[in-house]
Amino acid sequence: MNIIEWAFGKRMTPAERLRKHQRALEKTQRELDRERTKLEAQEKKLVQDIKKNARNNQMGAVKVQAKDLVRTRRYIQKFYQMRTQLQAISLRIQTVRSNEQMTQSLKGATTLLGSMNRQMNLPALQRIAMDFERENDIMDQRQEMMDEAIDDVTGLEEEEEEGEEVVNKVLDEIGVDLGQALGETPTGLQGRGREEEGGGRVAQAVGVGGAGGTDPGDEDLQARLDSLRR
Repeated sequence: MNIIEWAFGKRMTPAERLRKHQRALEKTQRELDRERTKLEAQEKKLVQDIKKNARNNQMGAVKVQAKDLVRTRRYIQKFYQMRTQLQAISLRIQTVRSNEQMTQSLKGATTLLGSMNRQMNLPALQRIAMDFERENDIMDQRQEMMDEAIDDVTGLEEEEEEGEEVVNKVLDEIGVDLGQALGETPTGLQGRGREEEGGGRVAQAVGVGGAGGTDPGDEDLQARLDSLRR
């Protein structure tokens, strides 16, 4: 605390002065309300006294009290007007306080944004984005290599091709044309009944040799065909 603050008091900020004035206005409004309440009570008492004196035929007292009643009602009306004016001033001060708080908030936000913008390094941000893109591409390439390696290890495609070659080789050895035996129809488009019918044709083609006894060699070939179809 410097000597000026010690001698004249601490200098108040605009916000503090506004709060002080608003508290003073609220205090004045409460005092006006108390005085108005007293006057209203006095008004009721005067009305009762006027009625009482009128019944007692005391017209002199009635006239004096009537003037006092008129004056009291005027002051009550003035207190209402004064309180309304003070309320309007208080609302205006509250509006000024709100505007001042909004100004301070905007000032703080502007300072914060300026500090963040100064701390933001655009070249570094671009470099980070480029590094991320490069690392992402590397990860994609490695994933493709891993997928290819797994396919090579499992060898599913080669096993399927080798299986088809074995089937064709066996059918060639026994002299059976697979397309002719199945009626030139894809297996996936035929029902189970037609597959059985095709199987019967294959069996009939293999089992040529008359309706008599069955050759053990033919039975062996038929069993191999059945196992290949399964």
